[in-house]
Amino acid sequence: MRRIVLLISLSLITFQLSMITATAQSKCGIENIAFQSGERLTYDLYFNWKFVWVKVGKATMNTDLTTYQGQRAWKASLVTGGNSKLDKFFTMRDTLLSYCNTELAPIYFRKGAREGKRYYVDELWFTYPNNTCKLKMHHISSHGQHMWKDAHYKDCIYDMMSIFLRARNFNAGSMKKGDKIAMPISDASKLSHSWLTYRGKENFKIDGTKEKFRCLVFSFIERENGENHELIRFYVTDDQNHIPVRLDMFLSFGSAKAYLNSYKGVRSPMTSKIK
Repeated sequence: MRRIVLLISLSLITFQLSMITATAQSKCGIENIAFQSGERLTYDLYFNWKFVWVKVGKATMNTDLTTYQGQRAWKASLVTGGNSKLDKFFTMRDTLLSYCNTELAPIYFRKGAREGKRYYVDELWFTYPNNTCKLKMHHISSHGQHMWKDAHYKDCIYDMMSIFLRARNFNAGSMKKGDKIAMPISDASKLSHSWLTYRGKENFKIDGTKEKFRCLVFSFIERENGENHELIRFYVTDDQNHIPVRLDMFLSFGSAKAYLNSYKGVRSPMTSKIK
């Protein structure tokens, strides 16, 4: 279940390759054309229990332009929570927070997670010395132990929230089925070897509504123990907003889905909507 928050946060996604500027901080950023301050997205979460899909909670994501340590920055927060139906099997109360500069290069990330009987905290600080990416990592275990670690990379590294903001500004218009995009993501303990695979276009109608969207379909793949695993398949609007409307999650203990419930404050017209 710990992986479900990564999937949700990563699931809310889509893509474009862009020009890279000279400085490391700019190199790790991208021009924002997808969202604006004040955007609000909410999702209903479902779990497959004994061949029956049961609504088990909600997820909300808010994006705002604010300040961080005196500088203009994007603040993105994701809150997920299960209801009483899910609590019978597994308690999930998670809050993710990310600050990025105006070019969407990550600055700070925090995850506070109550999953099952444990609560833990992950924190990441990003700096960019000498055209590299340096991470300061802090983990507070469920027993209250503090663990610190530093890591240094030649390439850009992201957290599970900043990669969402970056990926929403990608453009799959020139992509072909099977194309891959590397997605290096770190938490407070390890770097994930993962990528996106483009699966083409499909139409999707949100259950219980009249809304139908033309979507781009991607799979999020992670390589672990020498094997590739599809963790999530997601459907994002084929327009400039690139809002995820459906997420199919493949978990070690079952299957889960997330469906867009509401959206407001989007930057551009929802031209992917099919009338």
